[in-house]
Amino acid sequence: MPVRTIIEPFRIKSVEPIRWTTREQREELLKAAHYNLFLLRADDVLIDLLTDSGTGAMSTHQWAAIMEGDESYAGSRSYDRFYNSVHDIVGYKHIIPTHQGRAAERILFGVTCKKGHVVPNNTHFDTTRANVEFVGAEAVDLLISEGRQPSSQYPFKGNMDVAALEALIERVGRERIPLVMLTVTNNSGGGQPVSMENVRQVSAICKRHGIPLYFDACRFAENAWFIKLREPGYVDKTPKEIAQEMFRHGDGCTMSAKKDGMANIGGFLCTSDDLLAQQEKDLLILTEGYPTYGGLAGRDLEAIAVGIQEALQEDYLRYRIASTAYLGNHIDEAGVPIVQPPGGHAIYIDARAFLPHVPSDQFPGVALAAELYLEGGVRSVEIGTLMFAGSAQMDLVRLAMPRRVYTQSHVDYLVEVIIEVFRNREKIKGMRLTYEAPFLRHFTARLTPVD
Repeated sequence: MPVRTIIEPFRIKSVEPIRWTTREQREELLKAAHYNLFLLRADDVLIDLLTDSGTGAMSTHQWAAIMEGDESYAGSRSYDRFYNSVHDIVGYKHIIPTHQGRAAERILFGVTCKKGHVVPNNTHFDTTRANVEFVGAEAVDLLISEGRQPSSQYPFKGNMDVAALEALIERVGRERIPLVMLTVTNNSGGGQPVSMENVRQVSAICKRHGIPLYFDACRFAENAWFIKLREPGYVDKTPKEIAQEMFRHGDGCTMSAKKDGMANIGGFLCTSDDLLAQQEKDLLILTEGYPTYGGLAGRDLEAIAVGIQEALQEDYLRYRIASTAYLGNHIDEAGVPIVQPPGGHAIYIDARAFLPHVPSDQFPGVALAAELYLEGGVRSVEIGTLMFAGSAQMDLVRLAMPRRVYTQSHVDYLVEVIIEVFRNREKIKGMRLTYEAPFLRHFTARLTPVD
């Protein structure tokens, strides 16, 4: 019989201790953090699933490349290696490094958007939406209906509704839409993939109307793996070949290299438009740094150059997707409502179904995330009414798995914690806000339990 166990495709060479706390300690810590898990100290967290952004473990090849870092201010050889590695995948002429993805978003929307513009996306993530709205434009989510149904098993729930895109262009006019974005995978929609067929359809609409198509490519490698697994005609193609095909349908991308770049910091902005690239570089110089380092050290460029290729390795992707599904399948078997099918980088608990007695205006996702921390020292993040206010289509709790960090025993512990909270879910109370910032309020919000 063939071996069915999928193991981590690496050996552990260095370890970092994590600290146990008691429930009584966590009650005091959570209260001091105003029930916002962002405001906890990392040392007070046992299993940290707040984000998969920049929290992964780098490989020996990445650490070796770091020693090759050329810290020259302009024209460093580290930039050349970074450019060549990224260009090999995306194919765009101009590759502009930034310190992380939101900097690429700010530059892109700062150059292309203005008040009155409309930016369609399958689903904007928090920083993307904030950067669109900061310049006075409107961020519009056009997710397919299956993507708004957590229990649906549709294989590509991250897809954009192409009929809705056509209707939006007809309604507001092409001149008000500076670009269309596709987020791959769809983070806010449960880490769900976008099919190549959907990419082709959206690209065709954009070309017909003369609108550039951009990818929010943070998890492009995971999306490519889902296409290989689920879409007819791709089983014999490599993840790199699938990613290259996807990028050929677009005009540019933004990227947080802290995700599928497998690095702890960094990002980039890509285009093949010479004039646009010059405008973007002018803004980059003003706020980030010279165009051959973009706010990064040379060693960071080296780490990304290696990591973005490692993210496309089949052994890694097979382990990555299977280990995330392991968590989702185990808690699903216990009755815990999750976004189905399990996503690539995270499991999303459906907080509205988990806590049906807590209304959305009492932030069920925040309440559930707080309880997971109290029960087991687990830090997660709410993706719902707190993060997106009136734009929230669901109330989810995301358990984002850092890359190459936790083992199966950590996940087994997570399963126990989640199931125990589920057994006692009727005791969980909602939350109310005591402070909120005007933008990205979830990062610094303060809350307290409802009496």
